[in-house]
Amino acid sequence: MVTAMLASAIIFRPFSGKLLEKFGKKKILVSAMIIYAITMILYLVFSDYTSLLVLRFLHGISFAVATTATGAIAADVIPPGKRGEGLGYFAMALNIAMVLGPFAGLTLLQFVSFHQLFIILSITSFVGIGLTFLVRVPELEMQPVKEKFSIHALFELKALPVSIISGLVGFAYSGIVSFISVYSHQLHLEKVSGYFFVVFAAVMLLSRPVTGKIFDLRGPNVIIMPSLFLFAAGLYLLSITQTGGMLLLAAALAGLGYSSLLPGFQTMAVDSADPHRSGHATATFFTLYDTGIALGTYSLGIIAGHAGFSTVYLVAAGIGLLVLILFILMQRAKKKVASR
Repeated sequence: MVTAMLASAIIFRPFSGKLLEKFGKKKILVSAMIIYAITMILYLVFSDYTSLLVLRFLHGISFAVATTATGAIAADVIPPGKRGEGLGYFAMALNIAMVLGPFAGLTLLQFVSFHQLFIILSITSFVGIGLTFLVRVPELEMQPVKEKFSIHALFELKALPVSIISGLVGFAYSGIVSFISVYSHQLHLEKVSGYFFVVFAAVMLLSRPVTGKIFDLRGPNVIIMPSLFLFAAGLYLLSITQTGGMLLLAAALAGLGYSSLLPGFQTMAVDSADPHRSGHATATFFTLYDTGIALGTYSLGIIAGHAGFSTVYLVAAGIGLLVLILFILMQRAKKKVASR
């Protein structure tokens, strides 16, 4: 069920950039949110496995298009000089939703049935549709599109280098989101594991306003390179964790490092493209990131089965350091091109 939604999001996200450019970000956002709400209602209707699998696939399409649209609109409305800080707040909102959503859902299930829960979620989705009409979109997006179907029509090639790097970060991060609960159970740290994501999220929320401003004032290198090192350090600490204190310290280090990576890389992806291609750049960025998450979950799961979770986080830490090296090389290459 999870794979079906993730797969559809990866497949259709590249096409969402084309849709945004051709029909306008506001129209596509409203349409995607309506489809999203309809699929939420249909969970109340369908109960057999095949129907639910198809529904999850459709749900993934609307999710991919809606999140690409909101990301592109956020990049458009934020002044270029404050894009690092602004997209940091945007990413922070997504993180809050990802933490509060599961918490609220699991809490509600103590008092209501699954049927009642999906009624609540359906109502929430329609509130989301209402809020989309309050979104203002700059006029620059409404440019005529007459290009033939090609790779350029689906992906922003200028954003590919930083998007590939973000995909590798997603690969390493998947080890946290996919296996931390199982790993903590194996270490007999179940009581502490519940606080892992609380610490992870809290550190991100506290650091983002500061790191976003520094990103805009000093450039990406000052923020991204230390963040990658801290992220890798947190993953390495996870690989040798034995106590609850070490687990929470690893959460703090990984959260502090990860907090600036996603908005920072998204900012770099959008800045690398022409203004009217912000939708394509956003779609390219999230496509590669989602692909990294999917490949990481699968690959690290195989490693966990053969070598254990300690090895999983050791490999993830190594990927974090590899990304740091690739980022430095990418920035040096950009500097050489700019100096010519």
